[in-house]
Amino acid sequence: MTAFLKFLLPLALTLFGLSGCYMNQVRHLAADVALVQVGKSTKEDVTVFLGEPDDRGQDREGREVWHYSEKNTSMLEKTPVLGKTFGSPELTHVVVTFSDGVVVSCNFSQSDADDLSWAKDFSWQETGK
Repeated sequence: MTAFLKFLLPLALTLFGLSGCYMNQVRHLAADVALVQVGKSTKEDVTVFLGEPDDRGQDREGREVWHYSEKNTSMLEKTPVLGKTFGSPELTHVVVTFSDGVVVSCNFSQSDADDLSWAKDFSWQETGK
């Protein structure tokens, strides 16, 4: 009976600990944005597919615009101190535009956080005065 408890207790604690991870909602914009159909999907559909937007606004024509963003980091990138040497987080952006409650455009973009780091290296362009 003691051997059974030595096996059961760690198993129960592991399952209990992992159950906390299960409750966190995970959003995968890169995969879920493919479900949005221009001209067919409604605001309710987009909310089901992508969840609540991170930001809402209007464009110049007065149409409603929803913004979604997501930052994905690998386990190595989350490592304290050394994480930055393993790369940069992947940034995903989705912009959905509605007219009369129906999607009229859906724009998806994905990049790394350091994609524009080359722009800071301009010393070779400086001119002497």
